[in-house]
Amino acid sequence: MGQWETDAGNRVMEVELKRYRYVAALLFLGMGVLLFFILNVCIGSVDIGVADIVKALTGQIQEETMARILWDIRLPRAAAALILGGALALAGYLLQTFFNNPIAGPFVLGISSGAKMAVALVMVFLMGRAVRVTSAAMIAAAFLGAMLSMGFVLLLSRRIQGMSMLVVAGVMIGYICSAMTELVVTFADDADIVNLHNWSRGSFSGMTWENVRTMAVVVFLACTAVFLLSKPLGAYQLGDAYARNVGVNLRLLRICLVVFSSVLSACIVAFAGPVSFVGIAVPHLVRKLLCTTEPIWMIPACFLGGSVFCLFCDLLAKTMFAPTELSISTVTAVFGAPVVLWIMAKRKRGA
Repeated sequence: MGQWETDAGNRVMEVELKRYRYVAALLFLGMGVLLFFILNVCIGSVDIGVADIVKALTGQIQEETMARILWDIRLPRAAAALILGGALALAGYLLQTFFNNPIAGPFVLGISSGAKMAVALVMVFLMGRAVRVTSAAMIAAAFLGAMLSMGFVLLLSRRIQGMSMLVVAGVMIGYICSAMTELVVTFADDADIVNLHNWSRGSFSGMTWENVRTMAVVVFLACTAVFLLSKPLGAYQLGDAYARNVGVNLRLLRICLVVFSSVLSACIVAFAGPVSFVGIAVPHLVRKLLCTTEPIWMIPACFLGGSVFCLFCDLLAKTMFAPTELSISTVTAVFGAPVVLWIMAKRKRGA
């Protein structure tokens, strides 16, 4: 009896230690978000001190130019990088869970390319006719494009057994969507081509508070719904048979995974353009940090990790070769692609 009580006490202590480690990891990521958010607001062509930021937030700043730089340029951009970076990482985590594939992601499976194609059509045909396109309309168009690509991937998944071949099929779908986008650009007006080219490179610049408000509402609702699915997702990760035995509606869960990952991917593409490798790399880095796959911890950690990653990459994009600004995808690829190569090499050794 004494030995049983000792073992039970050790198990309880081990669970508590793990919980403290998870909380510590979330606090660490949260501090990283705060640090890089402040750095993104402070550093630029005109350096701004933390004291000036506090004055701007409290309405005490006197210089109009500095106030406009903070309120109209840097704060919306940093907020967009925080929100969209977290959404992109979470979308990647959902797709990796759905396909049970470590290199599944919006960019690899062609979902981002489908959303990009739809947004390009909207930008060329509606803006070219002087029709004002709202942020919600851009998200809706991107969502339809993302769902179209996702639909093709799901149809192919029924016929293709190997997950590696499914990823190849996703890449091919991405190429088809990109080719159609280029075809649209070929027949667009010069002004539309400039706008589309700047957007298609991937960037958090040019964000407005209207954009931030719209993306914040959409991402918050999607992330809240995903977090409420933590328990069914945990059962889903243990296999279909186990999930059915504990009462999980697998069909409904899979539909939710498809819809929420597409909504999050669409929100990113609609505002920032296609951003590569974040959705693949960040979930793996977070998983290594937490040393767990439990969705209740992975979901908030992926969001915070994606925010840190994109804030860091955006800071490099605008400062590394200033005044020339790099596209965000260029920087994310530099840091994200090695993670993908490491994942593939690790799986090869495991095989």
